[in-house]
Order: sequence, then structure tokens, then C-alpha cells
Amino acid sequence: MENNTITEGISGQVLTFKLADEVYGVDIMSVREVLDFSSVTKVPHTPEYMVGVINLRGNVVPVVDLKKKFKIGKTEKTVNTCIIIVEVEIDGESTVLGALADSVQEVVEFEKDCIEDAPKIGTQLNTAFIAGMAKRDSGFVIILNVNAVFSNTEVSVFAAATENAE
Repeated sequence: MENNTITEGISGQVLTFKLADEVYGVDIMSVREVLDFSSVTKVPHTPEYMVGVINLRGNVVPVVDLKKKFKIGKTEKTVNTCIIIVEVEIDGESTVLGALADSVQEVVEFEKDCIEDAPKIGTQLNTAFIAGMAKRDSGFVIILNVNAVFSNTEVSVFAAATENAE
């Protein structure tokens, strides 16, 4: 089997969550915690998919709607809606973000050889965001590369919005 550089960054343990009807996952090493969806303070002049900021133990954390970011709708608040707090590293800088999810499912352990590269076609999102596709009994889990979901420019906008909110 050839060396798969895409899946090298995946520890094997993945937090799975739902966006619309699809199951997504992020490497558990990127996840800080999962919060119930509470009030979010809106910040003007931010991208449409940035729903606002939350106060996380005295720190201002930007919250994004992944469904809006991926152009697959908008997250509606339900009893299962939650915020996944992830640590994103861009250009050596670590940034904490909150990502809205319809629901969090479970932590799943995937063998590295069960994770395949993202398909070149056939997904609703830019495949640069996808670290891999893991096969599961009921279908696939789309494993996101949290460091590729947001560009340097977007993270700069989040940082500016966070400073303004403070």
C-alpha cells in the first residue's frame, strides 16, 4: 500500500457529527470540547457563515455555521444543535473556533487503511477541505481537515471580529 499523506494527520479517532443528512468527522486531536448551542453574539461586517462569538471561560470564540460555509443550507437551532470547539492551526498560529453542527454522534476509531482519499468529484464541498472518507456500515464519514476549511484571510477576519467583540 502506498503512503497516504492526506491521512497521516488523522489520529484514527474521529468525532462524528451531522450536517444536514451527511455524517462528517474531525480528528479528535483538533477537538477541545462540545457545547450545547446557547446564545451567540452577532458581530457586524463578518462573513455570512460566521454566526457570531461566544464567551468561553472569559475568551471570545468565533462561531461559524459549517452548513453555510459549505453552501448546504443553514443550521437551525434544535435540541441537538451544538457547537464543536476546535483548534485550527494556520501558518503556525493556533486559533480556537466554534463550529455549529446539527448533532454530535460519537467518537469512532478508524484504522488508517479504512480511510480513503477524497473523491475528485461527487461531493457538495470543495475536496481540499476533506482529509479523507471513512467507510462505515451505513455509508461514509466525510473527515474534514479543519486546518484547510478556513483560509488565512478568513481566520484574520475572525480574529478582527473577536477583538472588536472584546
